[in-house]
Amino acid sequence: MLLFVGLGNIGRAYAGNRHNIGFMAVDAIARQYRAPAFRSRFQGLVSEITLAGERVALLKPETYMNQSGRSVGEAARYYKIALSDIVVLHDDLDLAPGKVRVKKGGGNAGHNGLRSVTEHLGNDYRRVRIGIGHPGDKALVHNYVLGDFAKSEAPWVEALCLSIAANAELLAKGEDEAFQNKIHHAMETAGLGKDGLF
Repeated sequence: MLLFVGLGNIGRAYAGNRHNIGFMAVDAIARQYRAPAFRSRFQGLVSEITLAGERVALLKPETYMNQSGRSVGEAARYYKIALSDIVVLHDDLDLAPGKVRVKKGGGNAGHNGLRSVTEHLGNDYRRVRIGIGHPGDKALVHNYVLGDFAKSEAPWVEALCLSIAANAELLAKGEDEAFQNKIHHAMETAGLGKDGLF
């Protein structure tokens, strides 16, 4: 069994924030695979689907970003899921908007959600880094990540989440490079992934 975790903050006020693109991606996966309605468990919202023959729990922690690890840890212990079978989808300031990279382990790059997951579980889980770009000044980061995507960004945000969902089976199979390549190709084909466009 696998655990796919989208990171974000709960509540309508945060729904459109850049920091919530992990939630958006998990919601897109749930829609793509007609997941049952999310229900409250593990200090979060959870549903289950099957991907490439594997059971996959979809989790959106409701602990707020800084305490995400409490929810992820509870779910992982309940399902007896190994660290290597946990995939965390999250926003990444260091990637250009619309870019996606998958990696196992590594640093948390100042991301409080990742820091919390690492504190509760260890470091060797897989991360789907979803690029949101950087505001260019460290002093602007807080307001930037907790700000909503601009209307002009809606096309690439929607296309990216749909592409992540459409290729989620590759993630389930551990084919991370193929997953990255498929998304890059889909964004390029849609005219939304060319360097410097955003």
